[in-house]
This record gives sequence, structure tokens and C-alpha cells, in this order.
Amino acid sequence: MKKKVVVGAALMMMPLVSFAGGYLTNTNQHAAFLRSLSRGAAIDIDGALSNPAGLSFLPTDGFRVGVSIQSAFQTRDIDASFGTYNGFDPVNKVPTVSDVPYKKYYKGKAAAPVIPSVFAAYKKGDWTISGFFAITGGGGKASFDDGLPMFESAAMAGIFQESLGKYIKTGGKSPIVTPDMYTINSAMDGKQYIYSLQLGLSYKITDWLSAFAGGRMNYFSGNYDGYLDAKLKKDFGGTDLMNLALDCDQTGWGLTPVLGVDVKYGKFNFGAKYEFKTNLNIENNTKKLDYPDSAEDLIGPYKHGVNTPNDIPSMLSVAASYQFLPMLKASVEYHFFDDKKAGMAGGKQKELERGTNEYLFGIEWDVIKRLTISGGAQITDYGLSDNFQSDVSFSCDSYSLGFGAKVMLSEKMVLNVGYMWTNYHDYTKKSENYCGTNLPGTNVYSRTNKVFGLSLDYAF
Repeated sequence: MKKKVVVGAALMMMPLVSFAGGYLTNTNQHAAFLRSLSRGAAIDIDGALSNPAGLSFLPTDGFRVGVSIQSAFQTRDIDASFGTYNGFDPVNKVPTVSDVPYKKYYKGKAAAPVIPSVFAAYKKGDWTISGFFAITGGGGKASFDDGLPMFESAAMAGIFQESLGKYIKTGGKSPIVTPDMYTINSAMDGKQYIYSLQLGLSYKITDWLSAFAGGRMNYFSGNYDGYLDAKLKKDFGGTDLMNLALDCDQTGWGLTPVLGVDVKYGKFNFGAKYEFKTNLNIENNTKKLDYPDSAEDLIGPYKHGVNTPNDIPSMLSVAASYQFLPMLKASVEYHFFDDKKAGMAGGKQKELERGTNEYLFGIEWDVIKRLTISGGAQITDYGLSDNFQSDVSFSCDSYSLGFGAKVMLSEKMVLNVGYMWTNYHDYTKKSENYCGTNLPGTNVYSRTNKVFGLSLDYAF
């Protein structure tokens, strides 16, 4: 059973998977996205990410730059209920299980107070060179101050099994240790960022058609720090029962080829983009890993210097906008993330039923010449399964609402302000072998998310 515990501790090193609609629930790092949630057919500076081919249709030549700051705050909670052992049946010689399951609510908080992005484009005739620098994945630090049920439950079962072995070996002289006899203190902090730098070139082929080709360099940086200490209560001697500790950094590089097209037809504009799968391996820089000697054969993949797959999935974006009136425009958009073909640690992607579908809608209204208000909605639908979900990496289907405004500060300077709120659907996972304890248990995963953003764009 100790081996099961160590597996739980080692899993802390796995990255918190960054899907579409994941930590930030954000597919464009500009505040214009937050206020409208559909930018795949927009022709503006944030198109360097969302619609790079459309930049060929910018109204004037010259250099443009946009600077954006976002703040994201999220909760990641687990309502856990699982069985525990409470004694030994000497007649049948089997452990006995408590009639009342152990229940605990594990609260996780995630925050990224400052998420910077820079967009740039230079247009000369039919050619436009564009690029951006942004944090496109991961998104900040997540903290579980009370640990996680996956390794707390395994520790409780392991402590019992070890004490039961001593009880049998000593003929009952060594006591059986049950949950009421000890305390467990545990915590886990994890943070990850994917820094991305993209450059590319778009060309206006005709008055109605443009194309884009470019590439994005991605750098992954993460850290995972956690511990678990189990100690007998003072009435039972106060001795240590189990100690686990982890401190690990992870880094990796990957390249994403990007292609795009844009078609203008009357009041319609159509934008499409395809981002190829990014082969990304992250390497461990493990500074601390304490575990029982009996689990040496299980921690090999998590030792210092070991590489783990963490691919960024390919992504298809298709969008259309329509100018209903001179002051009123609406857009619709669809994203597909092929998560099932993106390599993950332990081949976890195979447990997905399918890739991720996202549906987006936005509307903009020019109230006056210098003020535009907007709103939008986004639906994110994963192909989740029980075997895919885990305490260190879980996702929940969601819908998001965003609103905000664009203000023309001058003929060359534009301010975008946006706010997005995401509602997640709880995911319930039931297991007859909860975290390898051979006992039943249930986890209810829940999340909340709020993002605020400010962007300042300038045309030289």
C-alpha cells in the first residue's frame, strides 16, 4: 500500500492539463476577446493571434501595437467521500470497513493576477508581418492548503495496512491504527505557464482573399511543491507514521506551425485558422522527493532529468462575422481541439472520449463614434471520462459570458475593457477502488473562474 501512496505523491508532478476552456477559459489573450468572446473573424490588432490572415485587410498601412493585461482568479474544489478501514475481523481474517465514509471538502485556489500580452503588426501594401508574445497556457498558481484526497486516502489506507501487518505479526500486541488515532497535514502548490512567441506573414491574394503562414515557439515552465505528514495523536504516542515530500521544476520547448485564411464577401467576413499539434516534452528538475524505499521501482518516471510528454493539441478555428448595420455587428465561431491525439503523461489522452468542442457568439454595438459596447458567450464541451479525471488534473464542461467596451481615446489610440465569468458543471466521479485503496469512494469536482482585462492599442 505504501507504493500506492507514493504513486499519489508522484502524480503531484504532473502538470495541470491546459485545455481549451481550461484554467483561463480563454482562447485570445486580448481584452477585446473578454468583452465579446468571438474574435476569429475580427480584423484588428488582436488578430495576430485569433485571425492573422485578416490583418491583410487592415484599412491603412503602417505599424500597430497592442498591450494587454489580464487578471484571472479561479477555485478548483473537490468534495470527497471515501471508505476507510476501522478494524480486523479475526474470524474471517479480513479488515473491517467503517459504516460511515470519510468526508472532506478540499478547497483549491488559483490566481494569475498579471497576465501580460503584446501584439504587433506591420502592413505594407498586400503584405503584413505580425506577431505576439503572451502566456497562452497554464495560467498561474494553484494551491490546495489541505492537500488532495488522492494521496490523503492512500496514506490512510497505507497506515492501516502497515499497522495490521504488525498486529498480526505480534499476535495482537501492536495496535491497529485507525483514522481516529492520528492526524494528517498535507498541502500542494502547483504553478505552470506556457510562454509563446509567434511570428508570421500574411498576404492579400485578391481583394477578397488573404492567407497567413507562421510559427509559434512555446516554452513551458512549472513547479510543484507538496508534502504529507501523518502523526499519531499525543494520547497514542505522537510518533510519525508517514512523511512524503516533493519539490520539482519542469521545463520544455515546442514549436507550433500556424496557417490561416480570411475571406471578405460584402457584409460578411470569414476567418479560419489551423494550429498544428505541438510536440512538447517537459523535463524534471527534481529538488526534493522523499518516499519509502519499497517504492523505488515506481518513482523512476518522476526522478530528476526524466522527460514527460505534454503536447499542446492541434486546434481548428472557423468564424464568421456580419455587419447588420453600420453600428451593429455580430459574429459566430467554432473551435475544435484534438486533445485525444495530444500526448500526455502515461498516455492519459487515450481516456478521453473525443476532442474538445467550443461554440462562441459575440455582438458589438457602436453607441457613439468613440464608444462600442459588446457582449458574448462561449460553450466548452470536453470529451471527459472518469478514467481521465484526477485530483491534480480535472476539467469541467462550462459556459462563459463576457461583456465590456471599446473606447477611442484618439484617432490612433484605443482602449478595450472586458470581463468574463465562467460557470462550470460539476463532474461526479465514482470508484469502487478509490485511489487504489480497494474501497469505494466519490469525488465531485467543481470550479469557478473570473477574468478581467485591459488592453491599449496604438496605430503609428
